[in-house]
Amino acid sequence: MLESELIKLFRVPPGKKIRLKDFDPGWAGTKEMQELGKDAVKQRAKEYLKENLAELAEAQELLWADDRYAVLVILQAMDAAGKDGTIKHVMSGVNPQGCQVFSFKQPSHEELDHNFLWRHMKRLPERGRIGIFNRSYYEDVLIVKVHPEILDGQKLPPSKRDKSFWRERYEDINAFERHLVRNGTVIVKFFLNVSKKEQKQRFLERLDEPEKHWKFSAGDVAEREHWNNYMEAYEDALNATSTEWAPWHVVPADHKWVTRAVVAGILTRAIDAIGLRHPAISKEQQKSLAEARKKLLNED
Repeated sequence: MLESELIKLFRVPPGKKIRLKDFDPGWAGTKEMQELGKDAVKQRAKEYLKENLAELAEAQELLWADDRYAVLVILQAMDAAGKDGTIKHVMSGVNPQGCQVFSFKQPSHEELDHNFLWRHMKRLPERGRIGIFNRSYYEDVLIVKVHPEILDGQKLPPSKRDKSFWRERYEDINAFERHLVRNGTVIVKFFLNVSKKEQKQRFLERLDEPEKHWKFSAGDVAEREHWNNYMEAYEDALNATSTEWAPWHVVPADHKWVTRAVVAGILTRAIDAIGLRHPAISKEQQKSLAEARKKLLNED
């Protein structure tokens, strides 16, 4: 498991203003780690991941058995930051019955007839389950903020689209998440922080390798023109919505092995912090189990 001091490197402190430029997308270990050599650090990260996958599988079983809590994982990132690969590798050891993944695309006509949180409310994980939002309601303060013309199609009452508009959306999100936490949902939020240079390299790989062509969209390249605006929108959102009850984590994403180890460590730690235990068995249940054992042993 990742040490608590290491996790603090990636957490956005609630109530404090951060700058994304202070988070290195290419981070590959502390200075002490790097003295061991890149190969040694990479091997240790793989060991971390393996250890946490085993712990995560056990934690998910306890979550299911306890049936009082749910876990909501939110993944936000620029294109090609590795969200799909992170989900695939980090959740590989979890029972599929206890995990749900939802990717939110352009809202439908029905969804536009409701508030921006509505379609996400319908996909929240039940008690005992882990739910993963591959993109989320945060898109409404990210891409919509970078492209405010999208608001024209959201059927909103007349109002100014100024700073107060976005502040109110942040407030709505914070209130929504606080409500969820108060009712037993643990929220773990990750921003996979990929550099513009690494994103370019990954786009080129998708163009060079035929089996990756399906991943490529010309629109992804067009959005690179708005990179600085996106970084500003992410920075504003992280600062406004990293709370005590649902903090953000800025995860280095230039090295996929780092991303997966960090996400697995933080997620496992968050579930462990609930303090789950197998449900206690009442005396009546113990008696019933003893009778069942006796009956089975007495069979011919």
